[in-house]
Amino acid sequence: MAEIFAGISKIEYEGSKSKNPLAFKYYDANRQIAGKPMKEHLKFAMAWWHNLCATGSDMFGPGTANKTFGAEIGTMDHARAKADAGFEFMTKLGIEYFAFHDVDLIPEAEDINETHKRLDEIGEYISAKQKETGIKCLWGTANMFSNPRFMNGAGSTNSPEVYCFAAAQIKKALDLTIKFGGTGYTFWGGREGYETLLNTDVKFEQDNIANLMKQAVKYARSKGWTGCFYIEPKPKEPMKHQYDFDAATSIGFLRQYGLDQDFKMNIEANHATLAGHTFQHDLRISAMNGMLGSVDANQGDLLLGWDTDEFPFNVYDTTFAMLEILKSGGFTTGGLNFDSKNRRSSYTQEDMFAGFILGMDAFALGLIKADELLQDGRIDAFVTARYAGYKEGIGKKITDGSATLEELAAEAEKLGKATLPGSGKQEFLESVVNQVFFGNV
Repeated sequence: MAEIFAGISKIEYEGSKSKNPLAFKYYDANRQIAGKPMKEHLKFAMAWWHNLCATGSDMFGPGTANKTFGAEIGTMDHARAKADAGFEFMTKLGIEYFAFHDVDLIPEAEDINETHKRLDEIGEYISAKQKETGIKCLWGTANMFSNPRFMNGAGSTNSPEVYCFAAAQIKKALDLTIKFGGTGYTFWGGREGYETLLNTDVKFEQDNIANLMKQAVKYARSKGWTGCFYIEPKPKEPMKHQYDFDAATSIGFLRQYGLDQDFKMNIEANHATLAGHTFQHDLRISAMNGMLGSVDANQGDLLLGWDTDEFPFNVYDTTFAMLEILKSGGFTTGGLNFDSKNRRSSYTQEDMFAGFILGMDAFALGLIKADELLQDGRIDAFVTARYAGYKEGIGKKITDGSATLEELAAEAEKLGKATLPGSGKQEFLESVVNQVFFGNV
């Protein structure tokens, strides 16, 4: 088989002083951090849809990147060529996982039966590539937003016929995920929401979405699959209001419908910021509820109001993200899937590698700095001290639930006048972060 990325060798770690554009500066896969190699903390995955399918097209013009990989687009030859390119790409970068939508893998046919035949065919081809390389599947999902039939959503559709097509896609995508040894399956509700309440029964739609998820769990478990299901929250785009707005909303939905034993969150950085949160906020909310599963690693442009899916380079963000992940005990089910794409003007094969090198280095540096913040200890010590008043006296009675309202009111009356709470020292804590980042300058 001909080399697709000819002239690009295996990407090696060369250290922070390297000027080689095709080398890692911070990602040293086997470097030990907090008792584990970097690659075990980070568990990087390639997103099939962006890396092998996206060409940089937008509403104002066609794509600029050539993703034919030597085959005619829209054919099964192209489907195999994408698989060849993907496995060569991952091997050269040392990436051990991939994630996929069903119709990323093959050209979708007009008849779903033909689509499923094509998926069976490419499934065998990809399985063989996995055996050759040892590369694993992080998670799979079904694209239930691109086809016009999903204009009003999949689980939330007003059409029972479309609902059945959604179920068929989920069933097949689950079969493929199981075949590839995937440890997760993601529900990304690309159009599960509404444009106006004038034509929408919100409760009816949410009930139907939950039922579809329950049927998916029942089917997968009947096949002996023990993996984790994920919801990937997103507040808007393409729908004006999406039901999985953010981590807190999605967790509430799962608990309301009794799905919280099978589902966790797949948090995307760009989606969190679109919801008006920071990336680390949605990670924290997920982790504190025992619902942090996996991460879509990217960043958005805060000057733009849509999902730009840029490769992450903001090391403050990656540090704070890895701080939350380390504090939660690290990944137990998922990893860091690069739901990231090159900018329209970065259209060469070398740019494809440069994007992943950027993202992998940014998270590697974030991991290093997050561990240093934990080792420094001043931030955690401050937070512990800030709530010290709840360790004894009336404070302890508050936290253990034994204080009555009357007793609390009596305490206030005894004090007569409240003193101000202790200083939050935000500026000092931010200076600690900068000192850990740049203390050796």
